[in-house]
Amino acid sequence: MKLKLLAWCLFVSVITAVTPVFAESVLVAVAANFVPPFREIANEFETATGHNVRVVAGASGNFYSQIKNGAPFDVFFSADMERPKLLENEGLGVKDSRFTYAIGRLVLWSPSPDLIKGEETLRSQKFKRLAIANPKTAPYGLAAMQTLLTLDLWESLQSHIVMGENLGQTIGFIESGNAQLGFVALSQALDPKIRGQGSRWDVPATLHEPINQDVILLTKGKDNPAAKALMEFMSTPQAKTIIERYGYGLK
Repeated sequence: MKLKLLAWCLFVSVITAVTPVFAESVLVAVAANFVPPFREIANEFETATGHNVRVVAGASGNFYSQIKNGAPFDVFFSADMERPKLLENEGLGVKDSRFTYAIGRLVLWSPSPDLIKGEETLRSQKFKRLAIANPKTAPYGLAAMQTLLTLDLWESLQSHIVMGENLGQTIGFIESGNAQLGFVALSQALDPKIRGQGSRWDVPATLHEPINQDVILLTKGKDNPAAKALMEFMSTPQAKTIIERYGYGLK
């Protein structure tokens, strides 16, 4: 009996040594453009803290509506500044927790290595379908629309445009061949799954409004240690290195 008790105590001590006593789970809403780097950040975070991260990807506008309707997210990584600010003002986000975690960059991307030559590719209209995210719900879609308006191409390209609900669906249109090219986030073009493939044009930032992406701790997560720890982790060198590697700027 004493040997069994000793063995059990040793087992418990080992488990306690490798598993944080206060490990928690955090439910995170992540704008589709930021999913590739966030996968890596979440892995680093889980290894460092023992907390568990559950991720839901989608369009920032849709997440805003879902959060207003009671979706149980703890943290919201938006692709813009406006929606986190609205949530803070509406009492659904923790006051003064909001900050810019990344500055996004828009690219025109195609799996075809010879298709994209810059803005002249758009002007030539030698393609059937151009994919963009919905400007009403996806900030990168809005930036794409602003780019086409600045280039005076928005109206002339209407018959070519197909819209995805978010950037995940938008790049899916391109990868499946339903669109020959499209506006996506640089982070998607740098995703290890497709890195170096195809052709791209890095859209000059002067053609659209800045894509400042904010994160906010939501009121549902204000007492969740994992949510607070994740917010803090975003300011660490580990997180910033990953963010920059995927082509984002930092403030």
